[in-house]
Amino acid sequence: MPDYQAGKRVKQMKDDKRASGIEAGGNALQNLGPWVFHIFRLLLGLVFVYASYDKILHPQAFALGVYNYQLLPDAAINMTALILPWLELLLGLCLLFGVMLPGATVTGTALLVVFLGALVLNQLRGLDIHCGCFSTEIKEGPAGVGTILRDLGFLAVSLYLTIYVLLGKRWNVNRNRSKPKQ
Repeated sequence: MPDYQAGKRVKQMKDDKRASGIEAGGNALQNLGPWVFHIFRLLLGLVFVYASYDKILHPQAFALGVYNYQLLPDAAINMTALILPWLELLLGLCLLFGVMLPGATVTGTALLVVFLGALVLNQLRGLDIHCGCFSTEIKEGPAGVGTILRDLGFLAVSLYLTIYVLLGKRWNVNRNRSKPKQ
């Protein structure tokens, strides 16, 4: 004769494992995904808004910073100095408010790749330039390895956000399809 209470205890243990995330598949870790996404989204949004602030207030000083990179033709420098800070502000606000995320994450990632490329290129060329990332004033020394590492961190966060936004829903749907029905 089957022990009804033993079966009930086994079912309760399985339910407890599922609720705590111990069950195979790590539900607790999977539930961290949205939290990490929102923290990274807010962090990168704040970075872009903060980066835009001084550049919007001082476009002439920012144009000089863009010129110092020696990457753009003279005709493109002023236009870049006027448009780029407003683009950073728009991207930051989109990330902060969670609107137009596919476009914001892709554009933000592309901008960070360009910024990182400009920093690395000028390091390789031996130019000692001020980054101009967050301020138009020269308060610190020239951009160096620390600046590149910081931007690599921002790029990693941006890539995570882009992948999460563009592939996250599809990934969750496919993962849910592979789970056995109970």
